[in-house]
Amino acid sequence: MAIGTDDAPRTEREPATGWAALRPLVLRLHFYAGVFVGPFLLVAALTGIAYVWTPQLEQAVYSRELHVPDAAGAVSLDQQVLVARGQVPDGKVIGVRPAPSATDTTQVIFDRPGLAPSYRYTVFVNPHDGAVRGALETYGSGQAMPVRGWIDTLHRSLHLGDFGRLYSELAASWLWVITLAGLALWLGRRRRLRAVLLPSGGKPGRRRLRSWHGSAGLWIAAGLLFLSATGLTWSLHAGANITDLRSSLDWTTPSVSSASRSPGDVGWQAVRDATVRAGLSDPVEIRPPSAGGYVVQQIGRGWPSKQDSMAVDPGTGVVAGTLRFADYPLAAKLSRWGIDAHMGLLFGVANQIVLTVLGAALVCVVGWGYRMWWLRGRSGRSAAGGWLRGGGRSGESGGLDRSPKDYGWRRGRARFGRLPMRGAWRRIPGRVLAPVLVVVAVVGWFLPVFGVSLVGFLAVDCLLGLRREVAR
Repeated sequence: MAIGTDDAPRTEREPATGWAALRPLVLRLHFYAGVFVGPFLLVAALTGIAYVWTPQLEQAVYSRELHVPDAAGAVSLDQQVLVARGQVPDGKVIGVRPAPSATDTTQVIFDRPGLAPSYRYTVFVNPHDGAVRGALETYGSGQAMPVRGWIDTLHRSLHLGDFGRLYSELAASWLWVITLAGLALWLGRRRRLRAVLLPSGGKPGRRRLRSWHGSAGLWIAAGLLFLSATGLTWSLHAGANITDLRSSLDWTTPSVSSASRSPGDVGWQAVRDATVRAGLSDPVEIRPPSAGGYVVQQIGRGWPSKQDSMAVDPGTGVVAGTLRFADYPLAAKLSRWGIDAHMGLLFGVANQIVLTVLGAALVCVVGWGYRMWWLRGRSGRSAAGGWLRGGGRSGESGGLDRSPKDYGWRRGRARFGRLPMRGAWRRIPGRVLAPVLVVVAVVGWFLPVFGVSLVGFLAVDCLLGLRREVAR
């Protein structure tokens, strides 16, 4: 949930306690975070929706490189790698993905001079006759084709390098805060269960928008929290802290031991044959020996359990070690599943549809929030007009004990919607405020972009307060 705010009391009252004391501060935090982070959430949601469907897009765009007509017979994997080497004389083979079916190509993956970080150069070979079907720069461990790599980079950094990655980290760092604050505000209102779960009809206006904003936000809250948590694992600054935390808690993903190495090299085909006999099904990637032996890793991401790996002695072709995904620590399993689900890969099209609906709903919730802010200003204008005319209450703003400037209007022209009440933190009991500040400080240290941007929000709030005092 983002941006939208309820009307806050504008008159002095007796000191509140509990949620009544904390609510104005949560309301102001939800408002400021929504206003400033909303655009970044919109970009992340729209580019994320585009990325989710890139597997189908690249299958269509790169059909020649990825697929071949079914045919009888097959060329050995060693011969396919040899053909690919001839296409990239300055490259070093770092992986081979044998054709998982009779209509797929074999992917021979190279590292070569001049490639950007995380990029590889891949030659696609027809497994039936050894003919080269094409060669492309691919991105990441998922072997993203150029179109998917471009959209991935757009979603992650807007093609602005490490500086651009701050946008997605800002969105992920604040999404969970905005969501939890919105949930607290929505569930903290006393109303019937139906009004909490379902949006109301009624005539157009802020009240109906607030109902749609709150109800929709409630239904997608769990998904937004999931996207925020998993998105932070890829972030530039918070991601490093998460990696360190996982290492300290021994939550890292294990790897199969490949220390066994006898003299000689049985070759790619013998290695794959050995793992097939041992039960390692396609699709797989074979990594060549360095200090140890070959490593053959399952790379299927559409099903939770297709992540087994085996180490093969290059001299004898004997499977020297096996690591089953079932034996992973629970934290490593959750991490794998979370990343795959975030990318829309887990369970295939069903995952893609869920993420598309979630992203579209987030766009709507943010849009409704901005619309509510705009109408808040219009209701303030109406109320200000009544004040100038000496009339009573007008619109939904409630209470006309303030000047027209406080409603975000001047000389009858629209500026922005009214802000929630200032100084809310002074009304919170110290025994509540102190632990809140400690938690915020710890979170701000662990999520640096969140911490710095929070300081920025506070600075903006102070400047607005000073401006308002000067205007009076």
